[in-house]
Amino acid sequence: MDKSAKTGVKADSGRDNSDRIIRTDYSELMQKNYIDYAMSVIVSRALPDVRDGLKPVQRRVLYDMHELGTRFDRPYRKSARIVGDTMGKYHPHGDTSIYESLVVMAQDFKKGQVLVDGHGNFGSIEGDGAAAMRYTEARLMKITQEVFLADLDKDVIDFVPNFDETEKEPSVLPVRIPNILVNGSDGIAVGMSTSIPPHNLGEVIDAAVAYIRNNDITDEELLSCLHGPDFPTGGIIVNKDDLPRIYATGNGKLRIRGKTVIEKTRGGRQQIVITEIPYTMIGSGIGKFLNDVASLAESRVITDITDISNQSSKEGIRIVIELKKGADPEQIRNILYKKTKLEDTFGMNMLVVSDGRPETMSLRNIFEAFTEFRFELANRKYRNLLTKDLEKKEIEEGLIEACDVIDLIIEILRGSKDQKMAKDCLIFGNTEGIRFKTKKSQKMASQLRFTERQAQAILDMRLVKLIGLEVQALIKQHEETLARIAEYQRLLSDYDAMSDDIIGELLSIKKEYACPRRTVIENADEIILEEKKVVEEEVVFAMDRFGYVKTLDPSVYEKNREAADADNTYIFRVMNTDKICIFTNTGKMHTVKVIDIPQKRLRDKGVPVDNLSNFSNKSEDIVWISPISEVRDSRIFFATKQGNVKVTAGSEFDTANRTVMATKLQPDDSLLLATPADSMETAVLISESGYSLRFALSEVSELKKGAVGVRGIKLADDDFVKNAYLLGGSGEFAIEYNGKKLYLNRLKIAKRGGKGTKRS
Repeated sequence: MDKSAKTGVKADSGRDNSDRIIRTDYSELMQKNYIDYAMSVIVSRALPDVRDGLKPVQRRVLYDMHELGTRFDRPYRKSARIVGDTMGKYHPHGDTSIYESLVVMAQDFKKGQVLVDGHGNFGSIEGDGAAAMRYTEARLMKITQEVFLADLDKDVIDFVPNFDETEKEPSVLPVRIPNILVNGSDGIAVGMSTSIPPHNLGEVIDAAVAYIRNNDITDEELLSCLHGPDFPTGGIIVNKDDLPRIYATGNGKLRIRGKTVIEKTRGGRQQIVITEIPYTMIGSGIGKFLNDVASLAESRVITDITDISNQSSKEGIRIVIELKKGADPEQIRNILYKKTKLEDTFGMNMLVVSDGRPETMSLRNIFEAFTEFRFELANRKYRNLLTKDLEKKEIEEGLIEACDVIDLIIEILRGSKDQKMAKDCLIFGNTEGIRFKTKKSQKMASQLRFTERQAQAILDMRLVKLIGLEVQALIKQHEETLARIAEYQRLLSDYDAMSDDIIGELLSIKKEYACPRRTVIENADEIILEEKKVVEEEVVFAMDRFGYVKTLDPSVYEKNREAADADNTYIFRVMNTDKICIFTNTGKMHTVKVIDIPQKRLRDKGVPVDNLSNFSNKSEDIVWISPISEVRDSRIFFATKQGNVKVTAGSEFDTANRTVMATKLQPDDSLLLATPADSMETAVLISESGYSLRFALSEVSELKKGAVGVRGIKLADDDFVKNAYLLGGSGEFAIEYNGKKLYLNRLKIAKRGGKGTKRS
């Protein structure tokens, strides 16, 4: 590089660029960018448009299927082809979201009106996923073709460029029904979510017709037509009186129950059969319900259930709960409503995109937006049809007039040198350069005044059109065109006429596609269960070495004390209204209600304590077990493997939580000892390497259960506490140590936190 070039580089790099730097407050920039991102997610991904009730991905899938020609009366196409085409042309956000959207639109247990006809495994109501897209096939449903996509060719909606501006896609589909209510929608955006339940198609159309006929109708009056949600799973909505408020505000909670019947079986027994489930139970909720019922039976909340089975099939839901003889099915059903998801809440939030922004709408607002949209579509449709028919009328009138002077036109064509000369004569009466047989013909030709469109149609006319029948057909066609023009002009100029046309279209859709309501709507009192008062009595708690627990009758225990003590690791008397506290090496305390522990015979196996509490027999070791009645009134001493000690008031462990932190542990530490400290005077810690330290319990601080504790013994880096003891009273306390007896009460008392004495 020469010297001048180097100088030029230096001069350019040293130039003052401050006039090109835009200074912006960082918080303002972040706020603006986050709002832009949030609005993009809200409008372009998560929320449906109030006009067609579709999210962008759903709209793009349906439009792509329309473009691919996957009509309801044509063969299925591979789902992978539809997904790939949609992703490549319109939705470049991954194939997963596209295929999931396609699958949901084909599932009759999620949508009020299925839009896609799926062929293959498209999942089940019990939560089974759909097969991979390479295995399944799909095509449009008839209602989708005729109600959602039929007017796409009539220029009634705007088309916008796709993501790379190589294709055009519809900004909204020309849907003829309030799909936002028929199929509902759910989605989570940034800082907001929507949850609109599906409704009955026939009722939605009735309400739409009522609104079109009376724009001043109220939400409550609309509910006389649209009674409420109609879930594809059926069920019962039990808070009917709340619906007017929910639909007037656009949000609220529905209480929905499954539908049950009580059947009699052999031997005078009865069974509860669930034939319809709450909409919220779709998927994994069914399996969870079965587990919840089994847990209620196992924990003896319900004692009269003998078996539960899921006998559901393609014909519908059938979950059978078999009962003991003499059981009260009504009471058990109420417990199921109260304790399981057989009764659940559905949170309604009618949040939609309207005019490019999110808005929570009332029922009336939704019908107002739909009606405005339908009138806009109808006006555009009939204006376009009117324009086309006016052009057609012009051409037909020219052809009819041409038939009357066909000989003259033929003479003009034969006498012209080129098409332009003939066309000028037809439009302007210019006869210059055209050879005519007679002056009369030339004079008549000079009086012709066809329009340019008519002249072109005459030049393009085939001779077969001159046959008498063809001329009569042309005249009849012209009369039909005039009739259509008059009809379009009437519709465009008369609001009532347009209303009647839209209403007629809606009613024809209802006639063909409406189906009976599936969800029952009623008022029902909230389930109130009267808990049976527990008769307080003493039982014997027993846990074997495998972690199985049970309670025994005290009289049975006394008769078999020796065998019971031998078979169980922990066994003690306790009141049935008490709770069992399980302290583990992880520093946690788990609780189990004694009433939840099944009472068994001596030789019967208990139930795993894992099933009744959060205790894990695989990852935790039990340090101490005691009734809460004994823990509550004591001071509890804790010692850990790393030599930390503390005392905590037992009242801190009297909690409703099933699991609490009994003591905080350092990394790699574990709880070694937890025991009452009330009558104790000294503590002894013995390390793995043989150091022992005895110190007064009064030196140990009383701390909260969430505290780590204080140092009990100073350990070497590779040492740890192996044993910990509490001593009290005047008696001797000896342990076996290295084959000899070690009397702990004879050890010299030292200061807490010392290194201790090395023992041989």
